[in-house]
Amino acid sequence: MNGDQFMRFYADVAGPDAQLPWKYVHGVAHAVVYSLIADQAPILATHLHDDGWGQSTLRPVGISPPVFLGARRKRSAYMMSPNGRIWFGSPMPALAASLLASVTSRRELRWGPVTLAVKGAQLEPLTSPESPAVLETRSPVLVKADKNRYLLPDDDGYVPALAANIRHKADVLGLPGDAELEVLAAGPRRRFEAARGTRIGATVTLRIHADPRLIGALREWGLGVANIQGFGWVR
Repeated sequence: MNGDQFMRFYADVAGPDAQLPWKYVHGVAHAVVYSLIADQAPILATHLHDDGWGQSTLRPVGISPPVFLGARRKRSAYMMSPNGRIWFGSPMPALAASLLASVTSRRELRWGPVTLAVKGAQLEPLTSPESPAVLETRSPVLVKADKNRYLLPDDDGYVPALAANIRHKADVLGLPGDAELEVLAAGPRRRFEAARGTRIGATVTLRIHADPRLIGALREWGLGVANIQGFGWVR
């Protein structure tokens, strides 16, 4: 693979002036991804859902939850507005192309109980990745110490666990996986209900020294685990 294959784009969407229940903010993101890929490549979507990518159980797709500008403020509520945006990406050309083709062919996008009107889609400018780089996430990064315990940026073991996740992704991509990480800033602890249970994490700003191709791929895939559920999306 090479940097020319990296692709990320966004879709502008319109939602109602209403609340999106918190369990749907991240909880249906993976279903949206599979549905979009299935529009163009149903066999690929089924394989990705059931088995992962290639010989790996990882799913190299990144997505953000919908972000709404100008939404009414309401305490402890995720409010929508007519001015929303959802980002998508993948370091795998087949997945990225399927997502883009499907989004641009749709007038509506179902996000859990809500129908979002698709106003258009736009590729983000392709930039040549460099190392070191500073990556800031839009959504919380999920880092796990084991199957049952999530780590936050201030916890012992956070950086080694995140580095191990990056190495795992590099293996799938066929890239060198050595990465030196430094946490520059972190957001507050966030808790979400998503598919298969509770997710706990925090947004993070990270300085990373790694192969530039790997840094580019992380911008399309995301940091940490459960990227297909909208976690760890890089701004």
